[in-house]
Amino acid sequence: MESTVDIRKRIHEFIDIADERILRIFKGIIDAEEEDDNYSVPNSHYDVNERREKYIKRESKSYTWEEIQEKAKSALK
Repeated sequence: MESTVDIRKRIHEFIDIADERILRIFKGIIDAEEEDDNYSVPNSHYDVNERREKYIKRESKSYTWEEIQEKAKSALK
């Protein structure tokens, strides 16, 4: 198995001789990776304890699995 250093070295060497098609593929991969890095989930989504407490106190709406599936199907129509 190649190390990360070996993989990087091979990619650098390959890019120097790559044709436009390959370079565009690499660019697409980089663009997609940068888009993923720019997406962030709000911290409030990680505060499970607070959401659980609201659920227990019946201060938040909850849905059955069937209701969730129906909402998803309706959204696709």
